[in-house]
Amino acid sequence: MAQHTHPSVALVLGSGGARGLAHIGAIEAIEERGYRITSVSGCSMGSIIAGMFCAGKLREAKEWFLSVDRQRILQLTDFSITGNSLVKGNKVIKALQEIVPECSIESLPIPLTLVASDLLTTDEIVFRSGSLFEAIRASISLPLFFQPVQWKGHLLVDGGILNPLPLRHIQRTEGDILVAMDISGKDGLTIEHKSSDLVRIAQSLSQRHMRHMPKAVQQLGENVTQRLTAIDRARRLSLQGAVNYITMLDRMSDMQIQQSTMLALKLTPPDVLASMPQYAFNTFDFDKAETIIAEGYRLMSEALERFEA
Repeated sequence: MAQHTHPSVALVLGSGGARGLAHIGAIEAIEERGYRITSVSGCSMGSIIAGMFCAGKLREAKEWFLSVDRQRILQLTDFSITGNSLVKGNKVIKALQEIVPECSIESLPIPLTLVASDLLTTDEIVFRSGSLFEAIRASISLPLFFQPVQWKGHLLVDGGILNPLPLRHIQRTEGDILVAMDISGKDGLTIEHKSSDLVRIAQSLSQRHMRHMPKAVQQLGENVTQRLTAIDRARRLSLQGAVNYITMLDRMSDMQIQQSTMLALKLTPPDVLASMPQYAFNTFDFDKAETIIAEGYRLMSEALERFEA
C-alpha cells in the first residue's frame, strides 16, 4: 500500500511568555505525524523557539529549558537602572548563543521570519535577514520588562504588541498548509486571577535583588509588593478590591493581545490552528517547562487529527 504523503507546513508561532514553550511540543507533534516544516514565522517567545528550530537546535533548546528552575531564572535577570525597563536582557541572549552561535537569518536551513514592533513609528518590523539574535532580542522585548532595542533608527519592542500571531508574514511554498500555534487564546479569566502571579514575582524580586538597587527603587518595589499582597488578600472578598492600576494594565494587555490575535486569524485563516487559553499558564512559568511542552504536544496533535479527519 502506498504511503500517504503529507503536505509541507508553514508554521506560525505566537507570543505569550512561558506559554511559548508549548511551541516545542507542537513542533514535535507536527514532525512525529510525518509533516515537514518548510518555513516558520514567530514573535516574542515564538521567535526564540522558531530560531532554535530553524537552526536545527530544538532538541538542545528543549533540554536547556527543562533544566531551568526559578533560581536559574533569577540568575538570568540582569537588572537595568535606565528607568525604561526592569531587565537588560543580555544574559538571556548569551544563554541562547551557547545553544546556537551567532548567525544570519538568511543562512538558516529553514526560512525564518521574525517580527518586532517599532515604538517610534508604531509599525511592524519584519526580519528575514541579518543577525538572528538581534532579531530575537528585538522580538522578545516586552515593554517595561526588557530594554527596547535601537536598530537602524528604530526603537524596537515585543512583536506581540502589534501582531501576536504573525500569520501574514510567513513565507509560503506551493502546496503547503498554514499551521498556527496560538498561546494567548481567549479565556474566561477575571482580573482577580492575575494578582497571585504578580505577588509571587514582586516578592521574589524584592527578596533577592532589591537590596542591591538604589533606595528609590527599593521603596518602589516595597510599595508595589505591599499593594499587590493587599489585592491578593482582597480578591476573595471583592472583585472591586482586586482592581488596581497594575492588575488593570496587565488585564488590558491580555485583552489587546487576544483581540489582535482574533483579527490576525480572520485576515489570514490557518488550515490548522492549535490554541492554548491565555490563563493556562502564567507569563513567567518557565519552571513548568515539562508540563507546558506536553500541553503544546497534546493541543497540536488534536488539531492535526481534526484536520486529517
